[in-house]
Amino acid sequence: MTVGAERATPPRRRDAQRNRELLVAAAHEVFTEQGLDAPLDVIARRAGVGNATLYRHFPTRAALIDAVFHDQLTDTMAAGERLRNAPDAWSGLTEYLRAVFGTLAADRGTNDLMTTHVQGVGALDAVHAHNRRTLELLLARGRDEGTVRPDVTTEDVLFALAALGRAVPALTAATAPDAWQRPLALLLDGLRATTSPEPSPLPGPALTATQLGDVLRELGPHRAPKGRG
Repeated sequence: MTVGAERATPPRRRDAQRNRELLVAAAHEVFTEQGLDAPLDVIARRAGVGNATLYRHFPTRAALIDAVFHDQLTDTMAAGERLRNAPDAWSGLTEYLRAVFGTLAADRGTNDLMTTHVQGVGALDAVHAHNRRTLELLLARGRDEGTVRPDVTTEDVLFALAALGRAVPALTAATAPDAWQRPLALLLDGLRATTSPEPSPLPGPALTATQLGDVLRELGPHRAPKGRG
C-alpha cells in the first residue's frame, strides 16, 4: 500500500462529518427543550455553525428530525418485533406498552414526535405502521386466548395511548420519572377480559391534589386548531 493511500480522511470530509454530528446533538437538545417546532437557526447557533451548513446537511426539518430520533424509533420497532412472539398475548402486550412508555418518559423530544403527526419522517412512518401491526396482532391473540375483552379495537388502544403519552412529560416533571406506570396499569386493566384474573395492585403512590394541579399546569393550555381563530 502506498503512503498516499494510508493518509487519513481529507480534512474537509472530517469537518463535514463533525458538523453533522454537532447539528444532530444540538437538535436533540433543542427539540427536547422547545419541541419539534423550535427555530432551526437556534439549532445552528447551538451547534456553532451557520444556517447554510445546517441546510446543506439537512435540507428539511423532517430530515433533521429523522436523523435525531432514528435510533429511538428503531428500538421501539425492535421491541415490538420481539414481543409479537411472546409466550402469551397479555404478557407481550403489557411488556410492549411498558417499553413504549419508558421511551416516551425518557425523552421529551421523542415523546413529542411519537404522539403527534410529522410529515416526511421516514422512520416515524415506519414505527407508526409497525406499532399498529404489533397491537393488532397482540390484541387478536389476546381475544383468542380470552385475556383481552372482545369489543376493544386497535383504534381504541391507539387513541388511549396517544392521549396518555402526551401527558407523560407533564406527569413525570411534576412527580417522579416512573409515575406513568400507574395510569398505564389502569389502562391495561380496562383492556382485560372480564374472565381474566383480578387486577394487579396499582404501582406507585396515587397523585396528591397538589401534584395533580402541578401536572395540569405543566400540560398548559390547548393550542387552538388551525383555521379557528
